[in-house]
Amino acid sequence: MARRGVDGGVVGMLLLALLVAALAGSWLWVRLRPHAPIAARSNARIVRVQVLNGSGEPGIGVRVASFLREGGFRVVEVRNADRSDYFASLVVARTADLSIARQVAHYLGGPPLIQQRWDTGAADVSVLIGSDRSRLRLEP
Repeated sequence: MARRGVDGGVVGMLLLALLVAALAGSWLWVRLRPHAPIAARSNARIVRVQVLNGSGEPGIGVRVASFLREGGFRVVEVRNADRSDYFASLVVARTADLSIARQVAHYLGGPPLIQQRWDTGAADVSVLIGSDRSRLRLEP
């Protein structure tokens, strides 16, 4: 008489189901938990941000600035860009330290980051809003 035991396929499926459940739970935790403001995190410095609206959509610069303030960034200027037909949004590092610009880009959902040193003393980072503004994350 053959020994009856747990089928290896059943055990494999259970392990796979547990793995999928753990990954889904992890993803939900990251997406749904409240985000601590960047400035409230330990060892963080206040990041001065300039917001430039180059999208042609009125009011989007104020919305981005408000979201950045909620994240603990210090918005020092909100104004229209030199043009209103920029296609892509991007984050511009104004200093040699790219880590602070990466914080801003990460908080906004990952727009491209470039470095353009231009030390005016007013802002560490500039955010240029383009017509792809819907790709920016503006809610926690």
